Amino acid sequence: MGIFLCPVCGELLEISGKSYVCKNRHSFDIAKSGYVNLLLSRHGAVHGDNKLMLKARRAFLDSGFYAPLCENVSAVAAEFAKNGCTILDAGCGEGYYTTAVKKLLGEREINADIYGIDISKDAVEMASKRRCGIIYSVASVFHIPVISESCDILLTIFAPYCGDEYRRVLKKGGIMIMAIPSRNHLWELKKAIYNTPYKNEVKPYELSGFEFLESRRIRFNMTLNGKEEIVSLFSMTPYYYKTGKIEQERLNELEYLETEADFEILIYLRK
Repeated sequence: MGIFLCPVCGELLEISGKSYVCKNRHSFDIAKSGYVNLLLSRHGAVHGDNKLMLKARRAFLDSGFYAPLCENVSAVAAEFAKNGCTILDAGCGEGYYTTAVKKLLGEREINADIYGIDISKDAVEMASKRRCGIIYSVASVFHIPVISESCDILLTIFAPYCGDEYRRVLKKGGIMIMAIPSRNHLWELKKAIYNTPYKNEVKPYELSGFEFLESRRIRFNMTLNGKEEIVSLFSMTPYYYKTGKIEQERLNELEYLETEADFEILIYLRK
């Protein structure tokens, strides 16, 4: 049995032919690539990152620049995963980290049901096309169409934080694994672009309804050659949407960059 709920009435969804259907006969078609769209929105509305940004991010990630982070996230998930467990990647994007977790669990012969949700339809379609046996849905992390207390592990990698929903879908004693940028992340890039750069603020670790277990800091240096790689990296950050014309021009002039990647992996227990 799956864990998806009907976004209209909240009843359990089950696969019938090429659709997910609830007992009230609300039906949601399964796309050719395998995902289902459970996001209720106006026709034609576009949510999340667009195709151009997603392709740039996928190319950047698949090139291995963030591989140390990905390997550590996967290793933490494998520490807590057990046979028969359910894992949800909330804000999975194009599936880079989700796929890595699936691969490592397979190598360690841990059988888990892995789900991914993201508000971007284009991202979920890209993730589904990786064909890794992960079940994907278009959905918001603020309205997760998933059974309450059905997940053993929840991943949230640079995604918006929604404590109410994360607590709801996690079992008591379940684990939340969160990745965040730490103080020095991309400091050299910010110095090259901004007149008065500032380091990232790391907020207090305590979260309502969770017991904070541990922080693991992941730091490594990256060398980027060419404007395309540098712009792709910058477009993955929140600064991309807040940068003015002058700073954008400085960004576009960069042809070479050495910068530090600085992350923290935070591990929480659902109380």
